[in-house]
Amino acid sequence: MLRSSRRMSRREVLNHFGMAAVVTAASPVIARAQNGPASPATVISTPPRDFSQPSVYFSDPDVLAIDPSFGNISQGNAPIERLWTGGLWLEGPAWSSVGRFLVFSDIPANRQMRWIEDDGRVAVFRMPSNNSNGNSFDAAGRQLSCEHLTRRVVRYEHDGSITVVADTFEGKRLSSPNDVVAHPDGSYWFTDPPYGGQLYEGQPDASGGPSNPAGTLRPRIGQPPEAGAFKRELPNAIYRVDASGRIAQVATEKEVPDPNGLAFSPDFKRLYVSSTGKGPGDTHDGGKGDLHVFDVSSDNRLTGHRVFSDCKVDGVACGPDGIRCDVHGNIWSSSNAGRAVGYNGVTVWNPAGKLIGRIRLPEVCGNLCFGGPKRNRLFMIASRSLYALYVNTQGAGMA
Repeated sequence: MLRSSRRMSRREVLNHFGMAAVVTAASPVIARAQNGPASPATVISTPPRDFSQPSVYFSDPDVLAIDPSFGNISQGNAPIERLWTGGLWLEGPAWSSVGRFLVFSDIPANRQMRWIEDDGRVAVFRMPSNNSNGNSFDAAGRQLSCEHLTRRVVRYEHDGSITVVADTFEGKRLSSPNDVVAHPDGSYWFTDPPYGGQLYEGQPDASGGPSNPAGTLRPRIGQPPEAGAFKRELPNAIYRVDASGRIAQVATEKEVPDPNGLAFSPDFKRLYVSSTGKGPGDTHDGGKGDLHVFDVSSDNRLTGHRVFSDCKVDGVACGPDGIRCDVHGNIWSSSNAGRAVGYNGVTVWNPAGKLIGRIRLPEVCGNLCFGGPKRNRLFMIASRSLYALYVNTQGAGMA
């Protein structure tokens, strides 16, 4: 028997054996980095994984360490869990620290859902939700929601009333706010691409608008009588609403085509933004499925724009959508690789833009957030299902 001058702690044992298994699982990925996807591409090795059953793995084979540094922020003995399934297209997860629940949107079903931590129950939280997409909570614990149908950002007050945070800019209606994050100075920052201008996730433009130029679609069907009059009037952009309610455009589609998810760095000196594909009514080619970053100046201007990552793994486009930062400054991004099985899920990048880890899911992942009492649980919204994974880090900011 080997002797040692000191005993290893439980944490050291878990890290040693757990990450050894993770690195082993990841090694084929590293080896084939220049050769494209594995053949055959799978979400998991044999036997096929059944997420309806408890994991029997000590180190989850779908949590891949691409770089050894990932071992410092992953939890070797924590499995990926599927908490719920049954949505149409899920989006916008946000954690309520006071309520200890997760709220998320089921956009086509026009409802918000709530997963409650104490018993794992999922129930309808708000319906109708005006086809809400992104959700968040501000420093006061108030929920923020981006509504596709009404083309606005709203805040739910503690007394149950609703405040419209933003619905127009310079007298023109917003297109379909997508994601929103709160800043410690009391401001809210949100993206405004056009994805809600369609039947499935919101409402097409009125006749003659960019997403309904010939007037063939009838946007008023199935909607309240006041609906159906909106037409897209603004290009894609990123906005900031200060504590007084004044709205400013801080970036345009020339910098980030079709801006989608966004997240601040832990010190709020950087803003990360995902760029996605062409939306309804777009007259340009759309984004390239990459991540962008800006420096945030002391007077709240965005400067130093650059591409942070092309989000390609083994030559596969892992299109980003929702993004979050942890307290170490790493960027956790949802991955939509389409039919490239084994590449949907989450990609993790260090602040220098290096891929350090991956989480594989059997469904396209649209968004994610950190939550749980210790803020060390990663919640992943993937197509029709909600997944979760405990990690050895915590989410940064208030999102």
